[in-house]
Order: sequence, then structure tokens, then C-alpha cells
Amino acid sequence: MSGTDINQVLAQMRAMAAAAEGNKTSPAAASDAGKPDFGKLLEESINKVNEAQQHAGNLALSFEAGNPNVNLGEVMVALQKASLSFEAMTQVRNKLVSAYQEVMNMQV
Repeated sequence: MSGTDINQVLAQMRAMAAAAEGNKTSPAAASDAGKPDFGKLLEESINKVNEAQQHAGNLALSFEAGNPNVNLGEVMVALQKASLSFEAMTQVRNKLVSAYQEVMNMQV
């Protein structure tokens, strides 16, 4: 996963956080504008985090097995990217849970 991929994932997560904080546009308006819906965006972000973790795990296993094409620096960078993306996803999840709880506590 390159640096631009991480920036794209972070941009998607920021968009999800803005939607969770009460963006005034309705889901129908978002889909009419040609933008992916919230569920699809969330699913794509989770899949990218999963891919980063799998890639880092595979690199670590290759390095442990003694593969000469994999160096320690590459493994460490991949592991840090995977860790950072997972931490960002966890923070987004926490914000979503908080927003859900706030909505559930609203009086109708």
C-alpha cells in the first residue's frame, strides 16, 4: 500500500466521520450525486485495511522464512502502515458508536 493509498483511506474515513457527525445531506441525495453510499464506503475502507494487514503479515512471514527478496526495512514499513490504518479505522469506529449512542439518546 503506497502513501497515496493511505491518504485515500484517510480521506474516506474523514468523509465517513463527517457523515456520522450529522452531515445535512440525505442518503438519497448522496447516491443521486454519483457518490458511493456510506455502507459501501465503509466496506471499502475496511477491506483496504484488511489488505494492508494481510500484505504486512505475508511480508513478515517471507522475511522469517529467509526470502532474500524481502528486507527488514520493507517489512517494518508495511507493518507500521497496517498498524496505523487499523488504528485509524478503530478511531472511526469509536466515533460511529458515539454518534449512534447520541442518536439513540435523542428524545423524539
